[in-house]
Amino acid sequence: MIYLDNAATGGYKPAAVQNAVLAAMKTCANPGRSGHRLSLACAERVLACRELLSDLFDGYGYERVIFTRSCTEALNIALIGVLQKGDHVVTTCLEHNSVLRPLEILRQAGVISYDVAPLENNRLVPSAISSLVKENTRMCVVTTASNVTGEAPDLKAIRALLPERVLLVADGAQGGGHLPIRMRDSGIDALALAGHKGLFALQGAAALLFSERIQPKPLLFGGTGSESHSLSMPEFYPDRLEAGTLSYPAICSLFEGALLVKAHRREYSEKLFELTAVLHAALLPLPQYKLYFVPNPCGIAAFSHEEISSEELAGTLSDQFDIAVRGGLHCAPLVHRALGTFPGGLVRASFSPFQTLKEVDALVTALKQITCF
Repeated sequence: MIYLDNAATGGYKPAAVQNAVLAAMKTCANPGRSGHRLSLACAERVLACRELLSDLFDGYGYERVIFTRSCTEALNIALIGVLQKGDHVVTTCLEHNSVLRPLEILRQAGVISYDVAPLENNRLVPSAISSLVKENTRMCVVTTASNVTGEAPDLKAIRALLPERVLLVADGAQGGGHLPIRMRDSGIDALALAGHKGLFALQGAAALLFSERIQPKPLLFGGTGSESHSLSMPEFYPDRLEAGTLSYPAICSLFEGALLVKAHRREYSEKLFELTAVLHAALLPLPQYKLYFVPNPCGIAAFSHEEISSEELAGTLSDQFDIAVRGGLHCAPLVHRALGTFPGGLVRASFSPFQTLKEVDALVTALKQITCF
């Protein structure tokens, strides 16, 4: 199968990542829970991954890097663990449900209110966000890249228009690993990462990086290996937010994936831009297809057919051409409303930097054949 669903999860794991997982499974102990040599070695590897992520994303130190099971969990901690009664939040219509649903739960519970910045000419402009700021606005939550269109909002420009008191939280699920995200330089207070996409790690490897301006409360309670005499969670990070056993193999995979990104991010991003540019140029002359993407370094290409629904088209590509794409709303309903593609959604092809132009050609050939059915 030609796998073009990398925005959902990376389909190819580099050899370094695979080898790290196998090695971790062969010599796995519980990091931070025991004093024997193997446990300490695992703890050192976990610490090295924290330091690498903080360095790669211009973060605020290893102690403010916590590991989670998913980017969704990281975002829940950044939102539910920080927002308080009476707070107002500004977000955007580009957001994934991992942002929208926690905000809506808090709104329904009477904790917060929020406003959603619209698109202007199908783009998100910083002024559309800053115009929604109120006196009680505590937080602005913005994606680093749309999982539907691949659009990457200018976070630094957004930060420049926000009052200093407003926290800037970024969803890095799609941008992490593809874009040069610099937290301190861009004024990002919290960055949630999904390791299994642009960072080439396993599913179950994710992280939240946050600044000293954010003091998240734990959402999960239990053992941390520290302050075991107390029935309260530790007051210091990362332990305060990491109850329970960490997935050591997943963290090892994230470490190796982040090393690859640190060494090759620019060339990977250029490759994804090239793949989406070739697809864009090939589909643009076909009148049956409408494009909702431009060439981008996240490898995302969304389009529709004038007569065939997105899910039917995705099913045909899978069943008859052995090509894996995704149809539907992609867990991002507001951007589809903004684009006028709700409720049918779009077909999304999403590439890995390890893929070739032959796979783009195969997709284009299949789409041309489908129009002749």
